[in-house]
Order: sequence, then structure tokens, then C-alpha cells
Amino acid sequence: MFPKRILLFCFFTLSVNFFVLSAQETQRIKKKDSLEKPLSKGKLRKIRLMNDPLTPSKAGFYSAVLPGLGQAYLRKYWKVPIVYGALGYSTYLYIEQNRQMQRYRSAYKRRLAGYTDDEFQLIIPDDERLLDGMRYHKSNRDISMLFILGFYMLNIIDANVSAHLMQFNVSDDLSLNPNFVVDPGQTGLRLAIKF
Repeated sequence: MFPKRILLFCFFTLSVNFFVLSAQETQRIKKKDSLEKPLSKGKLRKIRLMNDPLTPSKAGFYSAVLPGLGQAYLRKYWKVPIVYGALGYSTYLYIEQNRQMQRYRSAYKRRLAGYTDDEFQLIIPDDERLLDGMRYHKSNRDISMLFILGFYMLNIIDANVSAHLMQFNVSDDLSLNPNFVVDPGQTGLRLAIKF
């Protein structure tokens, strides 16, 4: 009589083969149905973008020329307001900090020239405090410029990576192939999934 382990092994093997064959048959039916339906214009464009090896470099280039254009090229329109929001706010901070720095600077220069009618006369009577305020706003202005450059580079990288991920092919044709090792010294089972 067969040992229970061999019977269990055979049952497992047959059930795996049954599920693999039924999954492949379902896949064939889906493929046949998908061949009969015409593809829409958007699907055709996406397939063309996925098959074009230059899509990531084009998207990166477009984003370098005009921020957000690479995302629009990939039809990820929801990212465009984020790009412009980040760049716009950083630019606003740069302009505002530069304006504040110029105010402190001109007041300091007027005090050195001997005038006592600047806007900070009652608030900041010490000249060194005016220099500290100017340095503070200059530092914030420089940090804002770094944010502008960082968001600009992030925009380019995002367009490039999104295009690369679009080309990452996850096939619907997955199959499971059991491989049985028959050796008197050892018993084993290997399952290989092919993509």
C-alpha cells in the first residue's frame, strides 16, 4: 500500500495542476475577449508610450523645459498643480524675503549716511540689530532659492521615474510550473512562477 505521505503529495500535485490549467484557460478566454474589443485612443497612446524606450528621457526633458510639462506628457495631470504650487510658493517666499532684506539694508545705509527718518527708527534703534535683520532675511532668501531648485529637480526626477514605472511591465500571463524531484534519497517539490 502507498504511504500517506505519497498519497498526500500526489493529491497536492494534481490539485495544483488543476488550478494552473483552469487559470490558463481563464487567461485564454480573457485574451480572446480583449482581442475582439477595439482599443480606445487613450489606451493606444499609453501602449505607444510604454513601448517607446525614449519616453522617460522625453518626459524629463519636457519637465526641464517647462515644469509640469513632463507630467502632462504622461497624462498625469493631477501632479501639475502640485508642481506649480511647490515652485510658486517657494518663489513667493524668495521674493518676500528679498524684499524684507532690502528694507533692512536700505534703512542701515540711510543710518550710515546720517539720516534718522527710516521706518525702523522707533522699533530698532541699534544699527547692529538692522544688520542682524538683514542677515536673517538674506539667509531665508537663500534657503528659499534652494527650495526652488530642489522642487525644480524633483519635478524632472518625478517625470522621469513616472515614465520608467509606466514601462514596468507586469504581465497578466502568470503561470505556475511545478517541478517534482524523484530521488530515493530525498523528496522535494519546487514551484516556479513565471512572469
